[in-house]
Amino acid sequence: MAEPALHDFLALVHGRRGHFRMESGYHADLWLDLDALFGRPRLIAPFVARLGDRLRHYEVDFVCGPLLGGALLAQSLATALGAEFCFTQPVPRTRGTDLFTARYRLPAAFQQRVRGRRAALVDDVMSAGSSLRATFAELVAYEAVPVVVGALLVLGEVGTEYFHEQGLPVEAVVQDGFQLWQTSHCPLCAEGVPLEDHTADGRPTTGCS
Repeated sequence: MAEPALHDFLALVHGRRGHFRMESGYHADLWLDLDALFGRPRLIAPFVARLGDRLRHYEVDFVCGPLLGGALLAQSLATALGAEFCFTQPVPRTRGTDLFTARYRLPAAFQQRVRGRRAALVDDVMSAGSSLRATFAELVAYEAVPVVVGALLVLGEVGTEYFHEQGLPVEAVVQDGFQLWQTSHCPLCAEGVPLEDHTADGRPTTGCS
């Protein structure tokens, strides 16, 4: 089977250009609508299989991903790896301009089951890694042992650099460059381009975080 390629992945999602405030609080000029990514399982299967191959040697006890896309990916990978599955869900929050204010909660049913166990944290796409950072913090709070982070697509270096600082390897099927700006340094803000805020109602929509 041919190695999955970036253009194959991007063909499965709808992307648009503009001025967007991401879940992380960074601004970007690209938004990927990932809501339908897992709606065609046969087409996404090669990417999931490749990521499973890369995670296998970490010998994890469970795979965890943030709702929505990360959880769907985590469940598929858990099945492939013979591991258990859990997910985190976003906590409603107020609008703000700070970075990485998103919080994700581990459902009560999983809180005791993760203690002392090796975890893979996964999401469909990671840029700054907001939802994965929050999932990482939540799992550590319940004494899980994250050992690897995985994504089908990694955009830019912000998220990867953060997890490397935590001592965690990042496994990606495909990667691409990605430009993120803090509000105070955003050229689109300086140009007066209207901002589309995907966190304004306290419930982030699906996209690269």
